[in-house]
Amino acid sequence: MLKKVRSIALLAGCAPFLAACVSTPAQAPIAVPDNLQVAANQVLTLEAKATGVQIYQCAATPADASKFEWHFVAPQAELYDQQDNKIGKHYAGPTWESNDGSKVVGAVQAQSKAPDTDAIAWLLLSAKSTSGIGVFGLTQSIQRLQTLGGAAPADGCDQARLGQQTRVPYQAVYRFYAAKS
Repeated sequence: MLKKVRSIALLAGCAPFLAACVSTPAQAPIAVPDNLQVAANQVLTLEAKATGVQIYQCAATPADASKFEWHFVAPQAELYDQQDNKIGKHYAGPTWESNDGSKVVGAVQAQSKAPDTDAIAWLLLSAKSTSGIGVFGLTQSIQRLQTLGGAAPADGCDQARLGQQTRVPYQAVYRFYAAKS
C-alpha cells in the first residue's frame, strides 16, 4: 500500500511538467529551399517572428496605363523573440531595427514561392548596410520564411482607386546571419 501511495504522489508531482510537455507543440524545422540557403561561412545569430502588414498602392501598370494593379510600397511589422518579447521593428528599405538601436537594410538576392498561395514569397537578402553595435550590426544575410498572408489583393484596384493604399496582414519568420568567428 505504501508503494502505491508513493507512486501516486510521484505522478501527481510530475503532472504539471507532463502537462507542459503535452500543451507545448514541438516546432518542426523549417525546410529552406536550396536557393535561399546562406553561405557556409555564416552562422545564425537571431530568429525573429514578425507580425504586421504589407502595404500596397493602386497604380497603373507600367506596360499599359489603362490597366491597374496593386504595387508593393513597404512592410510595417513588429519583431518578437522566441518568448514573444518585442525586440524591434521592420519597415521600408527593407530595414530591420532592433530595440538596441542597431539596424540592417537588405537587398533581395533570391526568392521562392511560399507553400501557402495567399502568402508573400520567401526571400534571401544580403545586408546592403548595417549600423550600430547591437544584434543587427554584423548581419550579412537575412531569410524571410514561413510567411502567412501579405500577398497583394487580386482585385479592387481600378482608376477610381488610383493612388489608394491597402494594408494586408502578414506574419513571417526572419533569420539573421553573421560571419562565423
